[in-house]
Amino acid sequence: MQQQAITGEASLAEEVAEILRTRIITGEYEMGEKLVENKIAKELKVSRTPVRDAFKQLTKEQLIEYIPNKGCFAKGFSQKDMADIYEVRKAVEELAVTWAIENADEDSIRELKEHLDLMNFYTEHRFYDKLLQANEDFHNMIYQMTGSRFIVQVLRSYQDYVHMARKSTLSKEENLEEVYEEHVRIFEAIRDRDTDRAKAETAGHLEGSARRARERWLERGAGRK
Repeated sequence: MQQQAITGEASLAEEVAEILRTRIITGEYEMGEKLVENKIAKELKVSRTPVRDAFKQLTKEQLIEYIPNKGCFAKGFSQKDMADIYEVRKAVEELAVTWAIENADEDSIRELKEHLDLMNFYTEHRFYDKLLQANEDFHNMIYQMTGSRFIVQVLRSYQDYVHMARKSTLSKEENLEEVYEEHVRIFEAIRDRDTDRAKAETAGHLEGSARRARERWLERGAGRK
């Protein structure tokens, strides 16, 4: 199992939850695998309290199942879960680009272009981690351009799951130019204030993202019902 450490950037419970969430989503913990509180606490060098609190949070997210008198078990993140995330994301992000075009000023569009330029640079130089961040910054900028704090909350509520899918697909070299070109087309539609084209390009990008995530999922041998 990959060694992971507490960074001190959030509460202990939040950091433990993030580590366990990542392990569950990526299949590092098998579906149905029992999660032992004191073993995780010892591994992460924390007390059992933040681990217990992390279990509670992940139970609310339905990534962990608590069975009385037996303990906590990883529920896993299935291929259907991933497909559902992208369908929800497609519906919400089509609305996001619509509102972004309605509300965006020239400064916002210029900033969005800067994120796109960074994506181009990191794509050309194969800086995967920085490309992942630039990709997320590009989408976050569109969310901010909507002027709606509610749509930002909705989109960010499943960002951890999308982050893992992006990390998987952007680590595959043959995907990089394709992903970048999809973002170019989204940007150009927003810049031209062409709502129908922006919605179509966003939908196309997310359909491509779902396909790439599905391919990587199956390559890892993690395909589940």
